[in-house]
Amino acid sequence: MTNYLDFEKPLAEIEGKAEELRAMARQNAEMDVSDEAAALDRKAAELLGDLYKDLTPWRKCQVARHPARPHCKDYIDALFSEYTPLAGDRNFADDHAVMGGLARFNDKPVMVIGHEKGNDTKSRIERNFGMARPEGYRKAIRLMEMADKFGLPVVTLVDTPGAYPGKGAEERGQSEAIARATEKCLQIGVPLVSVVIGEGGSGGAVAFATANRVAMLEHSVYSVISPEGCASILWKDADKMREAAEALRLTAQDLRKLGVADRIIDEPLGGAHRDRARTIEAVGAAIAEMLDEMGNQKPKDLVKARREKFLGLGAKGLAA
Repeated sequence: MTNYLDFEKPLAEIEGKAEELRAMARQNAEMDVSDEAAALDRKAAELLGDLYKDLTPWRKCQVARHPARPHCKDYIDALFSEYTPLAGDRNFADDHAVMGGLARFNDKPVMVIGHEKGNDTKSRIERNFGMARPEGYRKAIRLMEMADKFGLPVVTLVDTPGAYPGKGAEERGQSEAIARATEKCLQIGVPLVSVVIGEGGSGGAVAFATANRVAMLEHSVYSVISPEGCASILWKDADKMREAAEALRLTAQDLRKLGVADRIIDEPLGGAHRDRARTIEAVGAAIAEMLDEMGNQKPKDLVKARREKFLGLGAKGLAA
């Protein structure tokens, strides 16, 4: 069953009517509704194109958060072989909001790390909705150090509303863990590529995405704070999230212009959730291209290029 976003309600009505007709035909073999159903399908396809032709930043946020969107585990299962998960930060616990381990990508060994939100109530609670605690970032640091030691490229998949802001997380050094993970991204002498597959929220995303190459799915978002959080702080009104989304310039298209994202990966019409297999295939192709671009670079050159990339952020905006 399709989960429709609020701006997709007219589409839900048309597709619902088409399905009702087909259900009636299945119950009555003598009923022929193929022409009527096909006409509704054409109308739905046209409306879908109109809806997604020029999405506002707030609507892109909604699409990026769609519950049926492919998550980190889906990409790992489809794109990586011989995946061996590695758990724990060797200090406090294993954070299930962060998954990662050794794997093969196109038959080459890599380290893959990502945020996992879960896909049903039980798994979302287990994964803490993709909001990592300090031990999650320290696990990521451990895995990046291992990758650096053995010369393995690192692939990160970013999809988090932000780092978990709970009391326990703060007591265990949340900000320090995020800063150390960001620092480790800048230090490792192996290719590091990152893909924002859904939400890239605050420092919790930066800790994984301080990479040589950063790609974003067409309808993903990446910002210092959620639109709701920004609206609550600036206007004391979370209902102004639409205005906040506009001001934050959090879309892949805006961030490509600013130099934060290096490439945009096209999504199927209607968003990644409407054709998960095609989306995952496109992400795999982008990862392969980004890794190939750095295949022959020396460790010191990779580190230098990565540092210069992030020290130079903002220059495009100032020049404009």
